[in-house]
Amino acid sequence: MHATPDRYTRTAIALHWLVALGVLAQVALGWWMLDIPKEPPGLRAGWFNLHKSIGLTLGLLVLARLAWRARHPAPALAGVAPWQRHASRTVHALLYMCLLVQPLSGLFGSLFTRYPIKYFGMTLPAWNHEWAAGKEAMAALHLASAWLLMALVALHVAAAVWHLVRRDGIAQRMLWHRKEHAA
Repeated sequence: MHATPDRYTRTAIALHWLVALGVLAQVALGWWMLDIPKEPPGLRAGWFNLHKSIGLTLGLLVLARLAWRARHPAPALAGVAPWQRHASRTVHALLYMCLLVQPLSGLFGSLFTRYPIKYFGMTLPAWNHEWAAGKEAMAALHLASAWLLMALVALHVAAAVWHLVRRDGIAQRMLWHRKEHAA
């Protein structure tokens, strides 16, 4: 399916929903794993490395989505008030910013510890240089951007639901549709 004036491409839709599901899983996993005890050794590290692996993968998917978007512009927001178009652009820009800050702050926070980063079991090259202040700064940025991301996702979902209820075609642009057959 090619982009039309009123629809996103299948690739854009697939990337959107992959990232959306991944973000929801990451938020749930991120909050849950904070309560994992440090003993016995390894249990906590395993969950943290899974979180890091998923986060890095999501970061790559977001870069792919941005690259796709650069070559396939979003459909026009026809019939939408100027303030809503501005709000949409602002929220999307902030969402993308958070979706890039999250994996980067997590990665750098991890690089500033003595622990290796394992990407789905494969140990990534590390600096092996502990820098507590850098780790704390990245942890604070990671947490702040997580809260901002959750607020933006809630706003994004609320706007999508509002457009679905209004049946104005805006939310439907990002939904899967069956191919319509001619009568």
